[in-house]
Formats: sequence, C-alpha cells, structure tokens
Amino acid sequence: MSAYTDRPWLARYRAGTPTDITAENASALQIFMSAAAHAPDAPAIKYFDGVLTYGELDAAADALAGALRADGFTAGDRLAVYVQNNPAFVIGLLAAWKAGGSAVAVNPMNRQRELAYLLEDSGATALLTLNTLYDEVAAEVIAGGTTAVRTVISVSALDGQSRDDDRVLGDQSADVPVGTRALSAIIAEHDGTPVTPTAPSADDLAVLTYTSGTTGKPKGALNTHGNLAFNAQTYRDWIGLTGEDVVLGVAPLFHITGLVGHVMLAPLLRIPLVLTHRFAPAVMVDAVREHRPTFTVGAITAYIALADSGGARPGDFDSLRALYSGGAPIAPAVADRLESVFGAYIHNIYGLTETNSPSHAVPFGVRAPVDGESGALSVGVPVFNTVVRVVDDDGEDLPVGAIGEFATSGPQVVPGYWNRPDATAESIPGGELRTGDVGFMDSDGWFYLVDRKKDMINASGYKVWPREVEDVLYGHPAVAEAAVVGVPDEYRGETVKAFVSLQPGKAATGEEIVEFCKSQMAAYKYPRSVEILDELPKTATGKVLRRTLRDQAAARA
Repeated sequence: MSAYTDRPWLARYRAGTPTDITAENASALQIFMSAAAHAPDAPAIKYFDGVLTYGELDAAADALAGALRADGFTAGDRLAVYVQNNPAFVIGLLAAWKAGGSAVAVNPMNRQRELAYLLEDSGATALLTLNTLYDEVAAEVIAGGTTAVRTVISVSALDGQSRDDDRVLGDQSADVPVGTRALSAIIAEHDGTPVTPTAPSADDLAVLTYTSGTTGKPKGALNTHGNLAFNAQTYRDWIGLTGEDVVLGVAPLFHITGLVGHVMLAPLLRIPLVLTHRFAPAVMVDAVREHRPTFTVGAITAYIALADSGGARPGDFDSLRALYSGGAPIAPAVADRLESVFGAYIHNIYGLTETNSPSHAVPFGVRAPVDGESGALSVGVPVFNTVVRVVDDDGEDLPVGAIGEFATSGPQVVPGYWNRPDATAESIPGGELRTGDVGFMDSDGWFYLVDRKKDMINASGYKVWPREVEDVLYGHPAVAEAAVVGVPDEYRGETVKAFVSLQPGKAATGEEIVEFCKSQMAAYKYPRSVEILDELPKTATGKVLRRTLRDQAAARA
C-alpha cells in the first residue's frame, strides 16, 4: 500500500515480522517451556492473594499431563477446558499440549445443550471443569453418553489462592463432585514427575475455539501453535511491552482475545498475568489497586463497566499505561469519555477468532483518526506481515474509500475449521479469510469498520449501517450503551430501532433520544423508536447481542 511510504511512523509498523521468532518461541508450548526454563521463580499468575510461578505452573501442567496419559489420552486427543478466568485454564492448556494433544476452549456460560454440542463436535476425550459447572451443567451431559469424554477433572474456584475470598462471587464450593478427580489431588499425587512432551510444530493444532454461531451452528476454528505464537509477539512488539509490564486479565480466557492477549503474551515476556475468576467491576478495580497492572485488552463494554462502577478512587488506574479494546467498535464519544476516567487513551484493535486476535491495530501512542463522513473511529492498520483487501461480493478489489468486505491473509489466519471442509473452502479460500465484516480503507491506509454484512438494515431501499446510528447514540449525554437493529415495518420493509441503557444518575426518554438522533442524521437513518433497558444483552466477551434484540423486537412486531 503506497499510502504508507510517506508516513515513517506507519511504515515502521509495516516493516515485517516481529524481530526474534526463534525455535524457542515458534510454538505456543515452546513459549511456556522457555519461560519455565529461564524464569522458574518469576510470577506467572496472580490470582487474588495467590501467586503461581512459572516453575510451579510447569510442574502442575506436568502432573495433569501425566494423569491424562495414564487415563489413555494420546497424541491428537483433545481436552475440553470449561472454567472461568482461573489458573486451571492455563494449567489445562499446557497439560493438553504436553500430553501430545490440544485443548478445546469452552465458554463457561454454556449450558447443557451448548456444552453437549461442543464436546460431541470436538470429540474431546477429557474434560477439565469447575466443580460448580460440573454439578450444574456437565454431569447431565456426561451421563447422557453422547460424548467421547472418558476423564473428568474438577477444580474449585478457590484453588490458586491461600484463603476463602468473597471476591470469587458465589462459586466457592470446594467439594469434589462424584465421578470426577480433583485437579489439586492430581497435582499432589504426580508432583515432581516430569513429562517429556513431543515438541509441536507451528502447524499443529493448539486450541479449538468455537465461533459464535450467528449464522448457524458454531464452527471450531483450528488455532495452531504458530498462529498463537505469532500474534502473541504481535502484541508485544506492536505495543512495545517489556519484562517490566504486568497483564490484567479483563477478557475471558476462552475467547481468542484473552487466549492470545493474556495467556500467550504473559509467558512470552515472562511477566505476571492477573486473574480474577470472573469479570466484576468492583473486583477488577480491586485487582488493579492491588497488583498495579500496566496493560490490558478487552471489550469496550468492560471499560465502560469499570468507568461506571463507582468503586474507583483517584489514582487507582494510574498504573495502566497501555490500553487496547477489541471485540466491538468504539464510538469516538465513548473513547473521549473513557480517556477522562482512565487517564490513558484506549487504542482500537481488531481481529476475529479466525485471525487469532489482531489483524489490525492502532499503533501505540498514536490516536486513531475519525472518518469525517461516517464518524467512525479507525480500527487501525494491518499488523505485521498481514495483507487486508477490501473486496466486493465477487472477491474483486475495491478502490480507496469504497465499502466492501475485509479479506485478510497473514501468519495469524487459521488454516480452516474442524471437520468442515466446505466451510473452510467458503470462508478461507486459498488461505485468505473472508471476514464478513464490512468497511473501507482511506487514502492514508487507515481501516474503518462499518458493520457486519448481515446486520445491514434495508429501509425503503436505503442502506442503514447500525454502527453509524450507534455512534450518534453514544454522543447523547445520558446514553451508556447502545445497539441498533432492523425490525419489520409494513411501509418501509425494515425500520431502525434502538436499544439503550443509561449512565448511572442520568435520565432521558426514548422520545428525547429519537429527537437527538433526528437532528444529526438523514431521515432514513434515525431510529423510529428507542427502547431503554437496564442492561443490554451481551456475550461472555462483552459484545452486545444485536441478534437477541432483533429477535425479541421481531417477535413483538
């Protein structure tokens, strides 16, 4: 892209691969093993008042890997990991790799139907689960006999800290469910028994991460060891993180952002990862106050929740020098408000499960531009060794400024989907990912995300992109969160409906918000109705569920 040649600060970020990919860090497992070998006494995980060093983490993973092998877990098998943001997630991940297999990252919000589907589809032979989740969800699934699971290991949310702690928020059961083996007992039994793993190649499967299933059943993305290792280094080198930093685990670890931007990044730098079991604003503020993290990446809704929690005191956020947000677009008005709270600019980062987190990012220390016509804040520029085209429905390149689908290729793009050759051929033809996200590139090489293809609203023949309307809604002084969907309309075919939640202590009516939007956008774009909710429905990663709102509105209509 010639647009970069006259801008040295951008050209520096297009210079190529992160600088020191070697045999030691070319795979996800090698990154952890290198950390354990060279920094065994360095803190790996800080979990409330507990600390796990890299040496202890390595020994715990050895113990679990040995137990898995003893139960018949062989090369190529899969361990499903069904926990919250606990040390057990990292132990399970490492153990699966050391035992010669891979992991299946399972959303802890999944219930019986969803868990059964993931276990059946992945063919997982072992399950690591919170004991509370086993009792409430997994026991029924395993008893159903439809999965290949032979071994179930349970873990308490209290494991990894030195005392009971109310901050674990109600998941404080230490009971070992019948039919499971406690992870703590396995670690004690196999302590000091090293496991010699078969070193995986960069192309070997590391984790199956399942897509959200918005257009059908969830698909398992084949996240390889090389994919994870490359983008962990992208985070490090793009932002300029060092061995003096501390990572705050805001994003769920089962999600690709948490998996790469937290779990993989920390051992690459041999620095601590701060975990808090689940995201709760007051608990997260307390963790920031106690552990003084310097970097995090998470959904913008998480930052909004922290800003509006009311529990922070002056100076609490001073340690956070590098903040990034991915998973959902940031409205410029929200970015400005949050900067006033955190004292640091929140940089956009953009990617998908299939790109192992970032394919685009705003360079650290640079403020993203705002498109003058749409009002959208740029999601950044393509990261190292990454090529992104803006294409039409036929896959042909579109000119600068034209809106089309992002098509991404690079070392972070997955090779395909688990047992889905047709879906792989359709979505990743020739190794280039058709993202389903619609946007454009400006003449300076900045990319702007307009919306998901499927979320476009057709109102009387006019295209309305929900993202643009949401950005306007965020400019209202009382609005905390906003989501816009198309709903059936007898006259227009579809019409624009908005759902909002309000900032604490602020008041507004739906009619007032409609008038606010009406004054700032074309007649076919502004919402015809605004519904005020206490909270918008979200995924576990903090992304607002437009689909749920759309379905609810359509059912009422």
